[in-house]
Amino acid sequence: MKNVRAEARRRRILAPLAGLVLAWALLLTCLLPIAVAQGRVVPSVTQMRLEQADDGVYLTAAVQFELPSLVEEVLDKGIAIYFVAEAEVFQERWYWTDRKVAQVTRHMRLAYQPLTRRWRLNVSPVPITGTAGFGVSLNQNFDSLADAMDAVKRVGRLRLGDAAEVGDEAQHQVVFRFRLDTSQLPRPFQIGVVGQADWNIVAERSAKLALEKQR
Repeated sequence: MKNVRAEARRRRILAPLAGLVLAWALLLTCLLPIAVAQGRVVPSVTQMRLEQADDGVYLTAAVQFELPSLVEEVLDKGIAIYFVAEAEVFQERWYWTDRKVAQVTRHMRLAYQPLTRRWRLNVSPVPITGTAGFGVSLNQNFDSLADAMDAVKRVGRLRLGDAAEVGDEAQHQVVFRFRLDTSQLPRPFQIGVVGQADWNIVAERSAKLALEKQR
């Protein structure tokens, strides 16, 4: 008799919780198509590849995301936007925490050139602020924003270091991060974008990659 009462009591307690979980599931199911329709799909890292060449070890990655219309409007006004790609390689150790053996960062500055009506992408290993970053940056020009964004999303040949530094293991643990860097926007824009989801473009992926020998 006591077991029957205990079971009945348990069901009375769990019933509201089950209803709440179901309500949340239905809400998420309804919101997901809306987010997709509005271009709010979560940014993701779709590809990572680790290669060893004669002059070092390189990582190539691809990121998928949609540039919100609000960010496009800022670009059209002649305000540059910045992206940062970062990669870390770790050596696994069974007796201690993993050891970081390599780290690299790539900074990208995208801006519209009204005089030429073209898009310029600056790529640099250091932040592109003032003459310091521009002095070591590589420049690419594009006829359309779509072409420029394709180049931003393809993060090619990030040099992680010499093969001796990275290690000769068959596989390496790699962490890759990509983000829209609002800290380099003009100060008024930095204040205005706080809390706005349109400016929250962040993607990260951690994976164990096989080291491919470049032929």
